[in-house]
Amino acid sequence: MLRVKLLVYCLLFCFLSYAQEYEYNYSFFSNSSMAGSHYFSRTANSGSSGIKNSNGKLPVSETILHTPGNALQLQYRNAADGKWQAAIYHAEIRGMDHFKKASFLSFWIFIASANTSLQDLPAVQLMRQDSSLTSAYTITAGKANEWQRVIIPTTSIKGFKPDEPWTIIAIVFAGQKSTDNREHTIYIDDIAFLSTDHAGPVSELPVIATTTGYAMHIDITWAKITDKNIRWVKIYRSADGKDYRAVGVQQPYINRYADYTGETGKKYFYKISFVDGNYEETNLSLPVAAATRSMTDDDLLTMVQEASFRYYWEAAESNSGLARENISGRQNMIAAGASGFGIMALIAGTERKFITRQESVARFVNIVNFLDKAETFHGMYPHFIDGLTGKVETFFGNKDNGADIVETSFLLQGLLAARQYFSGNDPQEKLIREKITTIWKKAEWSWFRITPDSKFLYWHWSPDQGWVIHHNLIGWNETMITYLLAIASPTHSVPARLYYSGWANQDSTGQKYRAAWGQTKEGSMYTNGNTYFGIKLDVGVSDGGPLFFTHYSYMGYDPHFITDRYTNYFINNQHIAKINHSYCVQNPNKFKGYGDSAWGLTASDGPDTYYADEPVVWQDHGKITPTGAISSFPYTPAESMKALKNYYFNYGKWLWGEYGFKDAFDLTNNWCSEIYMGLNQAPMAVMIENYRTGLIWKLFMQIPDIRNGLKKLEKEK
Repeated sequence: MLRVKLLVYCLLFCFLSYAQEYEYNYSFFSNSSMAGSHYFSRTANSGSSGIKNSNGKLPVSETILHTPGNALQLQYRNAADGKWQAAIYHAEIRGMDHFKKASFLSFWIFIASANTSLQDLPAVQLMRQDSSLTSAYTITAGKANEWQRVIIPTTSIKGFKPDEPWTIIAIVFAGQKSTDNREHTIYIDDIAFLSTDHAGPVSELPVIATTTGYAMHIDITWAKITDKNIRWVKIYRSADGKDYRAVGVQQPYINRYADYTGETGKKYFYKISFVDGNYEETNLSLPVAAATRSMTDDDLLTMVQEASFRYYWEAAESNSGLARENISGRQNMIAAGASGFGIMALIAGTERKFITRQESVARFVNIVNFLDKAETFHGMYPHFIDGLTGKVETFFGNKDNGADIVETSFLLQGLLAARQYFSGNDPQEKLIREKITTIWKKAEWSWFRITPDSKFLYWHWSPDQGWVIHHNLIGWNETMITYLLAIASPTHSVPARLYYSGWANQDSTGQKYRAAWGQTKEGSMYTNGNTYFGIKLDVGVSDGGPLFFTHYSYMGYDPHFITDRYTNYFINNQHIAKINHSYCVQNPNKFKGYGDSAWGLTASDGPDTYYADEPVVWQDHGKITPTGAISSFPYTPAESMKALKNYYFNYGKWLWGEYGFKDAFDLTNNWCSEIYMGLNQAPMAVMIENYRTGLIWKLFMQIPDIRNGLKKLEKEK
């Protein structure tokens, strides 16, 4: 009996260890995403003391650096009648919330000024969440013109808990011990809390697997890394095959690197090394070569589709095969809606032959088997799911611990398209269809009316708190698909009249709802009727809202075939996209970069948090999201292509990466997102395909249940 208990305990321990979310080093700086200045820094000075800055932010060096591609420059003057300070903040990244133990603070320093003594170096302090500072630490690295490492044990930080590194929000460098009134220059790089001050041996050898050339960049891949002692993959480039220089580093959990060279028609040679926790490198790999090449507009579309597709193919959650919320972020957490979008991206990628049909079938068998066993609530999936257990993950709080019918709608949109696509007679394709049919039929849409006579569907339901969120679905927004699928359901449908009483509600409930989020009465009746920039808007609040309203419900549903009492939704969506473009061309807030080839205000990561930009002055914060314009290809092909080319050819050095365009950028604030988002990468791949061939639209609109649902709606007109 004891042996059995021990075995069960060991198995449970192994499972919990396996299920542990990926832990990141809590970092303050490794590289700035943008040249010029570092967004997540702040400087201050008084009297005759000073520190070089750009709009209060530290300059970025691309010539003197410890880890490519850049470091921070601190050029300062200590004087008796003043002080200076530079704070470097931890950039909070969505879902990057599991961290290694913070036993040591580590950073690297390069003293560039010959006249700088230890006395002239700044003190180091840590800033707590309440903005108070710890006691000061002295830098003892005094050699000039070489990189030296500084390590400070966190045991010396009063009240600090190594298991809670997030209680420290910034590292602060400050004068002054000396008052020599002379200029000093140092460089700082690779600032992070580490769990140990030493590193284990690296057991894997660096080998480049493939190199592929595109117009302005080279993709480099290597085998997936399993050695936990590897901190970075370091990439070296040569133009002649002889002289190599380090051009970048990559996280060990990503097995590719997009090297944006900025030149077309040129051959390059590459080597890589692995870097351990002490920043010591292995030997370099054998060289591999590739060349950039000229690309047609059609080639560029394929390039963007393939890069976005990779997010859902090679970077999916490993057990389920479904989409993560964002990269980098939680690595075990699935986002249901993003997974639905990703499923459609996988279909497009299969048809484009990015993978074979056999590979695609195997992935979809894995997906449907996982979803068949995953936790549901009245047939509906939660917003977030643990990829290892299939259980709900309460990423948005304990109230969101049950069904999310909107995210389930996005997921089912993808699954139904997949059921139509995998039409073969072999057992695996039959299994895919059967499992999806089961999932589709068990969704209890009618339950989400709360009462049989309700005019609305409700977004969330909690198994222990019921309708605590109590959010009734009212358009115009991204949730039209929920009403359309609920009407189309073959087993638990709702009356088609709910489309008009709920989604297109025009009584005081709907009017107040729209006026509240739109901060205007324009469109509060669901219908709008106003003209913006010479373009008439039939339906939509204010200028039409963020562009994801025109994408999320219409990746499977073809808006050409959705016409209600008020408008045709292809035309309405096209007008919303054109209004968004015209607003950015006019650029009333005078933000940097906006124009004919930089537009697309929508929901995305932002400099400080995730939010939705819209083409109205009060909700336009200077943030451009590539998916906004690029996912609008079916509506605005010429304007979308201009944006794609601008983003790639002019901004690609910092905007293009391993999975295509990064989530967003803000030229006014010199900021670019460090992440890719599951909700934003797939629409680019899918809507480009709908523009090129109509593939997903055709598949989805062939489904009998979908056609029957639209026929029911037609009768309500």
